[in-house]
Amino acid sequence: MTGSSVKSSETWLFIRRLLRRRTVAFGLFVLIVFVLLAVLAPLIAPYAPGKLSISNRLTAPNGTWFFGTDEFGRDVFSRTLYAGQLSLAVGAAVVVLASLIGITLGLLAGFFQRLDTPIARLIDAMMAFPDILLAIALVAALGPSLTTVIVALSIVYAPRLARVVRASTLVIRELPYIEASRALGISTPHIMTRHVLRNLLSPILVQGTFLFAQAMLAEAGLSFLGLGVSPEIPTWGTMIASGRQYVGQADWMTLFPGFAIILAVLSLQMVGDGLRDLLDPRLRKDM
Repeated sequence: MTGSSVKSSETWLFIRRLLRRRTVAFGLFVLIVFVLLAVLAPLIAPYAPGKLSISNRLTAPNGTWFFGTDEFGRDVFSRTLYAGQLSLAVGAAVVVLASLIGITLGLLAGFFQRLDTPIARLIDAMMAFPDILLAIALVAALGPSLTTVIVALSIVYAPRLARVVRASTLVIRELPYIEASRALGISTPHIMTRHVLRNLLSPILVQGTFLFAQAMLAEAGLSFLGLGVSPEIPTWGTMIASGRQYVGQADWMTLFPGFAIILAVLSLQMVGDGLRDLLDPRLRKDM
């Protein structure tokens, strides 16, 4: 068998073992559905997210308004679909930026002893603050906007990934094949990327799924507090914030976006748990 065919068979074997767990299969299915709904929102949504219909304000769910309407007569179903676009985009952007920061700090701290102490103390100092409080402080200092939310959440969650990468790098740098690479005169950047980073893909992938879920939840919390994007831009957090004053009168305004957040976060957690169990040698035998 050629190298590509071996890799392909290993990939399919990995997917089959992953989907063998019903919770993981359910989580992946829900996540794929959310992504498709977000991408196809312009085709699925019956109305534009900002279209007003004052005469139909606070209309209960029916055959015309599937999820009802809000205080301005806007279709909650359409706004929930479009809100998924932004929430998923924020989660993905935070994972990418936090990974770049966390992996860089973790590799530097774990591979170079002289940098370990200052970077480790920086990581500990940042993790001493509660996530949401640090995010609120950063957004308040930089000013509320979509870019600010992404940057703030990336800074908040980067230390978690940095600590995982640092701990693994401290172990990998002492292995014989790393010493052999140094003896052969291979450059340090090549060793760090080719030999160290490649062996960290499993924990990074697992942590990425958890960070994705936490970032979406944190974005919704910041938007709910009025520190996220502009209130007229539909996100699940802003929709819940606008509907809280109508609880008891128009519960659907908070029910549907809240349910969307729960399902999206729960599906990511399920996928993350499955990846951790499969990629961790200590837990793999139980699958």
